Amino acid sequence: MRGKLLPLAGLYLVQGMPYGLQSGLLPVLLRAGGLSLTRVGLAKVLYTPWLLKLAWAPLVDAQGSVRAWLTRSTAGLGLVCGLLAGLPPPGAGQAGLPAAVAGLLLLLNLGAAVQDVALDALAVQLLEPAELGPGNTVQVVAYKLGAALAGGALLALQPTLSWPQLFLLLAATYWLAAALAWAAPALRRLPQPAPSKQRPHTAHLLRDVLAVPGTLWTAGFVLTYKLGEQGASGLFPLLLLDHGVSAPELGLWNGVGAVVCSIAGSSLGGTLLAKHWELLPLLKSVLRLRFGGLACQTALVFHLDTLGASMGLGTILRGSALLSLCLQHFLGGLVTTVTFTGMMRCSQLAPRALQATHYSLLATLELLGKLLLGALAGGLADGLGPHPCFFLLLVLSALPVLYLGLVPSTFL
Repeated sequence: MRGKLLPLAGLYLVQGMPYGLQSGLLPVLLRAGGLSLTRVGLAKVLYTPWLLKLAWAPLVDAQGSVRAWLTRSTAGLGLVCGLLAGLPPPGAGQAGLPAAVAGLLLLLNLGAAVQDVALDALAVQLLEPAELGPGNTVQVVAYKLGAALAGGALLALQPTLSWPQLFLLLAATYWLAAALAWAAPALRRLPQPAPSKQRPHTAHLLRDVLAVPGTLWTAGFVLTYKLGEQGASGLFPLLLLDHGVSAPELGLWNGVGAVVCSIAGSSLGGTLLAKHWELLPLLKSVLRLRFGGLACQTALVFHLDTLGASMGLGTILRGSALLSLCLQHFLGGLVTTVTFTGMMRCSQLAPRALQATHYSLLATLELLGKLLLGALAGGLADGLGPHPCFFLLLVLSALPVLYLGLVPSTFL
């Protein structure tokens, strides 16, 4: 199994780098180059290719092997980074992002989205059912580390590395990953797909994907399993900031502490699955634990506004609030790994010619579910107030536990 997990770890590490690059490193570089906050925010339009993964997932299924798609897309990312290194960085006085830089960043997102489809499809084909727990731990942990490296470590090096040096370093990393994808023995042993005479975009494609056992249930679950957690994780730190917790302290606990705890939770999830815990009982248990953690966090929100409540240094309330941040990220990482294992198990039931499209559908719905309430939570808090909003989030976090009672037995 190690021969499979090590190359997957390296490939998922570089898969997380574009997200870290554009969420952590790029905004700072653009702002330092003199772009306005509005222009920096508009750069998020470059994420558009990620919302269109289902448009080319059928091509990955129908044309060539997923290993070839993965190698070419990863090498293409290195090429785009090399071209970015040859362009001047955004400078002061520019009205917006230079057209050449914006075009290459759009290509970077396109290549990263194709790589995402190919790598997930490769993992579905490569891993045996008993290897899904450790495999998804590698997926989640390596992706988060890659995002942290690109968004944090490279940002720390930014004062000593120029724009060309940063992107040449990224290019070299991608080319090494492409060589790994092509040469790793475990990946070379994947069976070659049979030539497909069918066009990838057919009128029956969606019907065929939805006909895979467990797909409709899994789609509903991944749309809803993060609703309460995602809203609370975005709002609670802002409420602590309003009640006197300093931004540096909050950054330490909700930044570094959150990543460490999330990785620890993901690792525990993979360990429990590797020790032959059944997926459904484990998922029920961790969702109940998450509900309990969010209930405690909701109680803290109510207590923050009681007469005499103090968030001063060294108080029990302050310590409890900061620890609850870490606990929720720990439980969130645990839930994510177990859920991704269920998604991959469901996709393994699909015919090989549909697996990239099938997993891309589930992954896209999972992303939409997380974005849905994450985007609306602030408006709910402003409109309803923090107390009713957190109570609503608590109710929403109970829905996945109830939804598990409808699970089909075909794949769990």
